[in-house]
Amino acid sequence: AVLVESLLVFIMVLSVHAVVWDRFSWCAVALAVQAFYVQFKWDRLLQLGEAVFQFRGAANSGFLPASMVMPLLGVVLKERCRAAGIVYFKRFGIVVASTGMLLALFLSVLAVGITKPVPTNTCILTGIAGSVIIYTMKHSLTVSEVIEVLEVLLIFVYLSMILLYLLPRCFTPGEALLVLGGVSFVLNQLIKRSLNVIEGRGDPIDFFLLVAVVGVVLLGLFFTVLFIFMDSGTWISSMFFHMMTAVLGLGVIMPWLYRLIQRNPLFWLLQFLFQTQTRLYLLVYWTFLAASACGVVFYQNTKRSSESKKHQASTITRKYFHFIVVATYVPGLIYDRQLLYIAAVLCLAVFVFLEYVRYFRIKPFGQTLRHLLSLFLDERDSGPLILTHIYLLLGMSLPVWLFPRSCAPKGTLPGAGALVPYSGVLAVGVGDTIASVFGSKMGEIKWPGTKKTFEGTMTAIFAQIIAVALILIFDSSVNLNSSYAWILASVSLVSLLEAYTTQIDNLLLPLYLQIMLMA
Repeated sequence: AVLVESLLVFIMVLSVHAVVWDRFSWCAVALAVQAFYVQFKWDRLLQLGEAVFQFRGAANSGFLPASMVMPLLGVVLKERCRAAGIVYFKRFGIVVASTGMLLALFLSVLAVGITKPVPTNTCILTGIAGSVIIYTMKHSLTVSEVIEVLEVLLIFVYLSMILLYLLPRCFTPGEALLVLGGVSFVLNQLIKRSLNVIEGRGDPIDFFLLVAVVGVVLLGLFFTVLFIFMDSGTWISSMFFHMMTAVLGLGVIMPWLYRLIQRNPLFWLLQFLFQTQTRLYLLVYWTFLAASACGVVFYQNTKRSSESKKHQASTITRKYFHFIVVATYVPGLIYDRQLLYIAAVLCLAVFVFLEYVRYFRIKPFGQTLRHLLSLFLDERDSGPLILTHIYLLLGMSLPVWLFPRSCAPKGTLPGAGALVPYSGVLAVGVGDTIASVFGSKMGEIKWPGTKKTFEGTMTAIFAQIIAVALILIFDSSVNLNSSYAWILASVSLVSLLEAYTTQIDNLLLPLYLQIMLMA
């Protein structure tokens, strides 16, 4: 299974390389080769329990697929913005690619360093790949860009030491690289933009995303340290939690946003949300869907109470939420992507805040949330946090957030790139859902080395092709320009990756589909 997963990642890396064919795509190929060897060192460390931190069990390290996401995103972003003539974002893509490669190299050196006996061949490969990448960075990055890349690496090192210690068994090494690498990059971008604020420069909705991500992470770190010294389950601690959340929100996050967007964030948000009648209709519709999702949670818990204390939600029951998310995102993508962008940011902040309430047992809802959400746990929620619903939201939202609007003057990219914002809907909302439902009900032929079925994967590919056809019918901005073969190949590769990966597919699949469509 690991070999097939690696083969699929190699095919996608080589596909991007064939399209781009520059020094950075060559570096991506070199990184993929050394990451393939390092992945086995990480797997061995996990099996022997010799890794530095406690990582999630029942999965391999996932180092190769995770290490290629940020470099490939940077490479395709650079190429798209170069074609559009947007120099600033072309340089930004180079920084993203260089940062991803350096973070992956750091984890490679860490794995090689703690493996006993020292793996000579892997050391040589890592040294060669590192030399090629550093040489390319030396001749491609300015001094300020090199400093920026090193800043992200420094933030990543400290953030990893803190969060992997505080949250054992929540991540595999690959997931840690993907999640903590992304958070480190966002934090560095926020610091950089806060120190270089120019009035009128930058889109306020981008600043909302940066501040929301950094704000919820800092909030979690603050309360984690605080509740080391006091019991979080008492009423006094709970009142202090809510009070300090309000103080940090109104006293730190709001002024920070005010400095970045040069206007009152709350007034701007209210004006933005109710600017048009279409937005009002979408908000009412989304409120109804949110209430429906809550209804599913309560209904399933009443079934548990009446049937058995050990009752767990089935795979099909969990996929109800995928259908609800698809129904949420598709109208937003068709009618108002900016509103969807902001709504997803606000939803992420609410989800993370509610997870803090559940994790710290904050009264009056902490214990209730623990009881309600325990029904939907699966083997991936082996740590103290429940992250699968947050990963689902991220998987659907990242293609919307990472869409290069500045490099798409007409609001959409040509060819297959027009489907980039729909990557989450196609890969997770349609593909993963259909594969799980049909595979569990009608699947008989299993893929070698996995529990996934041939029937589930083929049905998922077919369903995504139908979804692309429906998008063409209902979204007039999408024009594929006869790039159907590339779309079919991209969907097929990502669906096969879903069958073989043991990582969080809600997070990994949309990113790879986005990379392939942008290429």
